Amino acid sequence: MERLRKLWRGRTMTFGVPLLLYLVGGSFGLREFAQIRYDVHKLHGKIDPALKEKIKQNTVTLESEYEKLEKSDLDNWENIRGPRLWEDSRTVQKQQREALRLKTE
Repeated sequence: MERLRKLWRGRTMTFGVPLLLYLVGGSFGLREFAQIRYDVHKLHGKIDPALKEKIKQNTVTLESEYEKLEKSDLDNWENIRGPRLWEDSRTVQKQQREALRLKTE
């Protein structure tokens, strides 16, 4: 009985066994979480056939976007300041419209 009590209070039982249990349990836990990750990835990889057809119909190419940019006038633009966090966006927009109206008159 004395030997058992001495063994139980030893460093091996105090630190070693809990460490090994933690490592082995962590390994099994990580395996389960990794499996969940891969299962979710498989589910999200599947696309609804109706959505797939809709994506095929909506063909936007790099060339078509480039043509849109060519048509727009990029040399004549004006930098417009957005509202600050503490400002009301509607009042700032109203002030900008007034300034633009006065500038054009």
